[in-house]
Amino acid sequence: MKKLTVLLGLSILLFSTSVLAQVSEAEIQALRDQIEMLNQRLDQLEAQNRQLTEDAEKSHQSAVAQVEETVNEKIDTAVTEQVDERMAAVSWAERIRWKGDFRYRYENIDEEGKDGRNRSRIRARTNLEADLSPTLQVGVGLATGGDDPVSSNQTIGGGGSSKDIKIDLAYFEWTGLDNTSITGGKFKNYLIRPGGKGLRWDGDWRPEGLGAIWDNDRFYVQGLGTWLEGDSRNGTEFAWALQGGVKFKTGADGTLSIGVGYTEFDVAGRTPLFGDQDDFYGNSFVEDPNDPENLVFAYDYRNYEVFLDWKMKLGGHPFALFGNYTVNDEAPENDTGYLFGAKFGSAKDRGQWDVTYFYQKLEADATVGLLSDSDFGGGGTDAKGHVLSGTYAFHKSWNFKATYFINEIKLASGDPRDYDRLMLDLNYKFK
Repeated sequence: MKKLTVLLGLSILLFSTSVLAQVSEAEIQALRDQIEMLNQRLDQLEAQNRQLTEDAEKSHQSAVAQVEETVNEKIDTAVTEQVDERMAAVSWAERIRWKGDFRYRYENIDEEGKDGRNRSRIRARTNLEADLSPTLQVGVGLATGGDDPVSSNQTIGGGGSSKDIKIDLAYFEWTGLDNTSITGGKFKNYLIRPGGKGLRWDGDWRPEGLGAIWDNDRFYVQGLGTWLEGDSRNGTEFAWALQGGVKFKTGADGTLSIGVGYTEFDVAGRTPLFGDQDDFYGNSFVEDPNDPENLVFAYDYRNYEVFLDWKMKLGGHPFALFGNYTVNDEAPENDTGYLFGAKFGSAKDRGQWDVTYFYQKLEADATVGLLSDSDFGGGGTDAKGHVLSGTYAFHKSWNFKATYFINEIKLASGDPRDYDRLMLDLNYKFK
């Protein structure tokens, strides 16, 4: 019985295991399929999640990049504007130049027939230059002094009274053509003055009109037209000048410049250009045939001239010879003027010095007296004599100069007078 029971139990167990085995395989396969589907779904979800994450990251990065780009653009714009403003300010400053000079002078004048004279004088000049373009410059200058067209000197004294300031320069200069400059307004006189001397033109004279220069470093031509009177209500008066010449190399250190010139100042029959009714500065005058109470110029001044300036080295030092000759074709007599001289050394920097000597004779109607050297013979024409000067430089912008004139004046009168003059100058310049 017991054996039967065991056999029956074993049979049931074997049957149950077989059935269980069959059910589990089906269910397991189903579970496997479901798991596979779940895995696939998970993969899809992960892929979608990765895509969403990537899209979100890209969107975030794009937004950040846009913000950064906007911020950078604003920063760049602000920086650029500031830089442009500062550069514009720097550029404008670079295109403006301010320069000038100051001179303190003591002088003693000993003229025969008059009491001796001692006086102290100052001259201050300043000039502002602005480059409006690479080829266009405008300048404005101020100077001490009054209306005198050939002097910016101001005698000091008067209890410390204020001194006059005048417009010394007001001009434009255009250099848009090769080797050429065109100037207009009230400008520095660039007509050649051999040795820097004023046989015909004082250094302070400022033409008022138009001028042009052509210079290729070998040949040069220059001219100007200046208004002696520019208002038609007062009777317009126009004068002009033309010069031309050539420059040569002479040896290793020498340069010779020679030239010719012609000028026309038609003033015959006209009252004085400046000053009192009898101020002709040595030129001949007559009574006005239409108004005997007035005095007028006797002649026009149509001048031919020749000039030279020869610079070289002598004993290792700068040395120069210079000369100028002019004749007025309209005057029947007393129509000639000339000078010749030499300069040794060059007082351009500290410890340097120079000495200059020249002789000059300027007959009464050799040139327009108003515009000639205002120091020689007291100014004007009808004088002759010697001039000796020396300069010592304490600094490239500061020097001392002494000049002594030994002259005779009033030559045409037949009774000339001695005229001696000593000038001691302290000169300063800045820029």
